[in-house]
Parts: sequence; C-alpha cells; structure tokens
Amino acid sequence: MSAGGGTKAIVAALAANLGIAVTKFAAFALTASSSMLAEGIHSLADSGNQVLLLVGGKRSKRGATPEHPFGFGRERYVYGFIVSIVLFSIGGLFALYEAYHKWHDPHGIDAWRWVPIVVLLAAIGMESYSFRTAIHESNEVRGDRSWVQFVRTAKAPELPVVLLEDLAALIGLVFALFGVSMTLATGNGRWDAAGTAMIGLLLVSVAFVLAVEMKSLLLGEAGTVENVRAIEAALLGEGVDSVIHMKTLHLGPEELLVAAKIEVAATDSASDVALAIDAAERRVRAAVPIAQVIYLEPDIRRPADTPQP
Repeated sequence: MSAGGGTKAIVAALAANLGIAVTKFAAFALTASSSMLAEGIHSLADSGNQVLLLVGGKRSKRGATPEHPFGFGRERYVYGFIVSIVLFSIGGLFALYEAYHKWHDPHGIDAWRWVPIVVLLAAIGMESYSFRTAIHESNEVRGDRSWVQFVRTAKAPELPVVLLEDLAALIGLVFALFGVSMTLATGNGRWDAAGTAMIGLLLVSVAFVLAVEMKSLLLGEAGTVENVRAIEAALLGEGVDSVIHMKTLHLGPEELLVAAKIEVAATDSASDVALAIDAAERRVRAAVPIAQVIYLEPDIRRPADTPQP
C-alpha cells in the first residue's frame, strides 16, 4: 500500500466523520434520541481513530536508533491496535450502555421529529463518499484478492481499518434509521433502544476483528507467498546453488527482513562467497524492493541436508 493512498482514505474518512459527528450531536440535542447519541459517539470515536492512524504513520517514519535498530515501522500496527480498543470501548460499549438505559426509560421523539431522518440520510451520503474513497484506494493494491482476503492479509493496517470502520458506520446508520423510524411510527422508544443496541453489537464485532488482525501483525508476520517465492528465486544465481532454508518477517508494512542459509560450493574462496552474497542481495532487492534488511549465511550442503525423495 502506498502511503499516499492510505493517507488519502484516512483524510477523507476524518473529514466525513467530523462533519457527521457535529450533525448527529445536534440532532441528539434536539430530539434526545439514543440512536443519535450512539451514532454521534461512534463518529467521534472514528474521527479519533483516523487521527491515531495519521500519527502512527508519521511516527513510523523515524529512523533507526541504537535502542531500535530495525526502526519504528511497527508503530503503524500499534496505533492500529489502539484503534480497535477505542472502537470497542468508546464506540461499542457506550452504545450498549445507552441502549440499556433507553430500554428502561423508553421515551419517544416528541420534538423536531424530522431532524433525525434528515441527519441520518445526510450522514449516509457523506459516509458513502468516504467508503467509496477507501474502496478506490484499496482496489489499487488489492490485486485479485477477495475483500476478506485483503483485510486478513494486508500488511499495511490503514486501508483495512478505514474500510471496516466505514462499512460499520454505514450499517450502523441503517440500524439508527431503522430504530428512529420505528420510534416515530409507533411512539415506542424501545425501537430506538433496539437500534442503539444493534449499533453497539456491530461496533464490538468490528473491533474484535480489527484486534485479531492487528495482533497478528504486531506478533510479526512473514512476507506474502508471492514475495517469498520471488526472494527464493532471486537468491539462486551465480555462486548460490540452493536455498537451504529461509525466514522472512515484516518490520513494517513496507520493510521486510530476510534471513536465509544459502548453499555455496565447497571449493569457493571467502572472496568468492562474499561476491556471491553481494550479488544475491542485489537480486533480491531488485525482485522485492521492500526486502530492505537481508542476512545471508553461506553453508555447504551435507548429505543430511539433502531432501529425501
């Protein structure tokens, strides 16, 4: 994922959520609708999440230090994990609490009855623009992966986070529209509480998915299958007879560590081996540019290392 593409999607989502949050809180002030309050908090939490993603992207660009010799690329994963916590606690749990409170005090919407509908329809329009931007930016890097595969395998957290947040926001707006409409039609405020509860359950579910994916990235994921194959093929060449074994690890979305034991000829001199390693590193970086940290250990394959037929 290009940094520019991710930033564009984040900024579009931030602008949309700030505008939506203001209108939702205004609607809540006029109508006391719990769905509008839950949606306002949801949009406010989403806005904070987009700021966190921008901060994480900026901090991850810091250079390596003696204490952090591999740099700060994983800060993007840390901030992505914080986003899941914010979405769960501020968004999901608050909505469930508000639903519980409204269920036990089910007042209807008596004043400014048309305001929630107008605000929700406008919010759906703004959120749809943000979601469309995230889809467009994601399609540029998604390739032939399905959307589920893209969210599960993407090494850059920003686009999957924005995609899931925008999708949850759109579905949440539909839930809010359902709750408000039924409350207006029946005068029973428990429909409003039901819509709020559905929003809360939705946000908790999305937060759980995000937390699982960010945890996997924080623990350290290997390169994609395509990159691993390309690296293995690039290692082979003059002076390198085979790859005995290899491991890869993402230090950040655009930085891959490669550690491999390569087979060299028993008759090669130390100078020959050094030249072969330098050439192999150049081939790997040309084939997979994100392979920025490479450690190659030369070895001589012994009979025990030979794969059995």
